[in-house]
Amino acid sequence: MANSVSKIPSGFSFIDKNWGGIYRGGSYLIVGPRKSGRTLIGLQCALEAAKNAEICLFFTIMRPKDLMIQAASLNFDIQSYMNQNLIIVVRVAPPNDIYEMYNPDDYLVEYFNDIITVVNQYNPSRIIFDELTPFVGFKNLDYLRDTFLHTLETIEERDITSLFIISEPATQKAQSIIEGLNQFVTGSVILKKELGKGERAHGGNVTILPNVGHTEGEFTAEYRIEPYKGVTTEFSREPIRSTEDETASIPKPRMINRPTRIDTPSEPYAFSNIYNYNDFLLILNNQIALYKSTGQTFNIVSFKLDPAGQIKGILSINQLQNAIRQATNKKDKICIIENKVIVLLVRGNLKTVVDLMTNVQNNLPSNDPTYINAALEYISIFNVEVDERVENAESMMEFVLTAETSSTNSYQPLNKYIG
Repeated sequence: MANSVSKIPSGFSFIDKNWGGIYRGGSYLIVGPRKSGRTLIGLQCALEAAKNAEICLFFTIMRPKDLMIQAASLNFDIQSYMNQNLIIVVRVAPPNDIYEMYNPDDYLVEYFNDIITVVNQYNPSRIIFDELTPFVGFKNLDYLRDTFLHTLETIEERDITSLFIISEPATQKAQSIIEGLNQFVTGSVILKKELGKGERAHGGNVTILPNVGHTEGEFTAEYRIEPYKGVTTEFSREPIRSTEDETASIPKPRMINRPTRIDTPSEPYAFSNIYNYNDFLLILNNQIALYKSTGQTFNIVSFKLDPAGQIKGILSINQLQNAIRQATNKKDKICIIENKVIVLLVRGNLKTVVDLMTNVQNNLPSNDPTYINAALEYISIFNVEVDERVENAESMMEFVLTAETSSTNSYQPLNKYIG
């Protein structure tokens, strides 16, 4: 770790009162069943970071709207902190279809590598990963432990505090997975949910277990999920209304009641295919090498947004890149450079390019035909397919980025192709 070891508030008063907080640069597991309050503890930690002007990366498999409702149950306007870039929500697409592969482990490793990629991009003080369960189904548990340890060590070297949320084990293999991960973390938070009258979840018991440091030791207490407090061990012993979910019955944030999608915030990216420029160049060089050795073609498609579209409030670069992200597959790679969103279609051809353009239109912030026609006027596109003339990633990207100034290879209006 870069600095001397110190403790910081976790946002969960039970930890802060008994342990004096969590270690800066430490790593923690939050283990519990669904609807036990795991996500709320993660949000409480994120809120604590934001209140102290620290950047927090929040990886989630939840829909953004659901996460905002969860946060609102804590009286936590997560959108305002997102607008300040203090909380960066990263939508993660679960690897639902890979477990029937012969060996999914190499594919799962990419998710852990992508955590590091995003951390390098944003340099946060804390990360919360909600939830880790879909990404730890390795066939080779030693491979999982090595991958997880490498991820932790990379994060800890930068003094970043991490919380990983994972489901309680339901099988012996799942128990082995958690035991394997637990040996590397600083401490664990274990939630045991109890059922009240009518089988409605209202809380249970929480245990904090030290693994490294936290010489104060292990502590256990009863907890409840309460409106505006979240997960707490400080509550009246009088009966309270139980909750069916981790969220309280509160009015939805005003933003999700707006009549059209044009005014709603962009959905956060699936982090696995968004890269900064240098990492994008590395991937592109690998793709060029693959083409030269196997003949597998690919396309670079660049979408350019006319600044006038942003000035007039029709379409922002964030909304455009969100539409493009939703239109791509996980294997495709994306890089944002100023007012351009560049896509590497790893198995590109004319059909996939046309499909991409159509899907981008379908994912614009509103389905209203008048809006779509207006937005398409401010989007232009440049497409190039790899060929033998391409030497390396730098030269190919220079060709793409300077196309708008070329008399023969210029960007064309998107509505020319799909309007």
